[in-house]
Amino acid sequence: MQAAPVSNINSTATTKAAMPTYGGHPDYDFAAALDKVSPQVKAKAQTQAQNFEGMFLNSMFSEMTNGLKGEGPFGNTVGTGIWRSMQIEQYSKSFARAGGVGIAKNVYRTLIMQQAKTVSQTQDKQA
Repeated sequence: MQAAPVSNINSTATTKAAMPTYGGHPDYDFAAALDKVSPQVKAKAQTQAQNFEGMFLNSMFSEMTNGLKGEGPFGNTVGTGIWRSMQIEQYSKSFARAGGVGIAKNVYRTLIMQQAKTVSQTQDKQA
């Protein structure tokens, strides 16, 4: 028997979004910037921020494992480097999707602030 879908109690239509924080304090500038940009811009910025963090983590993990020789399921063969690079790529993507180390959050904030600034400048020129 299939369970009925559960309605989202915290939908944006019924509740107001929580105030974002920056450095432990309410971030009014970021909240205002979020109101100015479209949902599509927010989604694209979130994806870009997560991808950026994934690339950073990939670079970090690659450097951490750079000196390892002969370990792993392939021993000290040509396949070890290829296998390890694929493993590191998947680790970094997984880490970034799970929240990463906090880089994506700051990159997302920066991207949204820049987009809101662009929207404001465009509106000022049109007025």
